[in-house]
Amino acid sequence: MTAPPLPAGLTSRPLTPADLDATFAVYADAELADCGELMIEPEDIESDWERASFDLSTQSVGVFDGERLVGAAEVFGARRADGAVHTAYGNRGIGSWLAAWTEDLARREGGSRVGQSRFAGGGGDRLLRGRGYREIWTSWVLEVPAATPIEPQSLPPGYELRTFVPGQDEDIAYRLIEDAFNEWPDRTPQTYADWQPRTLGRRGFEPWQVRFAVDGDRTPVAVACTILDVANCAHVDQIAVRADRRGLGLARALLVDAFENGRVRGAIRSDLSTDSRTGALGLYLRVGMTITQTWHHLGLDL
Repeated sequence: MTAPPLPAGLTSRPLTPADLDATFAVYADAELADCGELMIEPEDIESDWERASFDLSTQSVGVFDGERLVGAAEVFGARRADGAVHTAYGNRGIGSWLAAWTEDLARREGGSRVGQSRFAGGGGDRLLRGRGYREIWTSWVLEVPAATPIEPQSLPPGYELRTFVPGQDEDIAYRLIEDAFNEWPDRTPQTYADWQPRTLGRRGFEPWQVRFAVDGDRTPVAVACTILDVANCAHVDQIAVRADRRGLGLARALLVDAFENGRVRGAIRSDLSTDSRTGALGLYLRVGMTITQTWHHLGLDL
């Protein structure tokens, strides 16, 4: 399916690093319109652009009204796409044009399916479904509100928690996360060079944001990565437990530890996202989290 040409007076070109703030403004405006809450930060976009496998000059596009950026899209690994249109320019066909651009690029780069995660019932959700996209999985954002007490979670005998050590733990953290996440269906494996900008290479990273559960031999067997955002929310971005150590309560202990570390550093709430591929929703509900948003990952077979 193709989209009509851009409306008269609009132009397109690849994005450049100088477009970061303008791109954030477009994505933030669209996110607020869809779900009424701003979660995205400039660092999220920046870390995506810094992935080793991503070429901003060929895998991104911006739509401009004169010098003003009014829409943007990117495609990662010929599989995952992001895109948004500023609400002041809605209902003009820009979203359809951007969706068609992502589909064409993914197809040219050998992808068999392209998909985007969209807020349930939002404008992007409706647009993609109208283009024939189907629901691949469901994601939820869960939160521990500021007033909710964080109940302590004990570790099994012989285990303890420790903080990330720069120069020692980079590959350990990556391997724990990558091995666990690769068990999910419909996931593209990620290299260290693509993973690092999102976590250890993110602006403002500090060692406390990565915590390990270690066994009696001091071997790390589980890990949690936390981001403290500008809205003073401690976001648990990634949590993983080695397959042979699951069911011991390590994930619960790391989760509560992340919430506590965030509060000590000024976080007024804590959140995370999970999806239907992980089977972890029940765990998060049991530690007192509540669902605040629902998103759908919609895919189109190319």
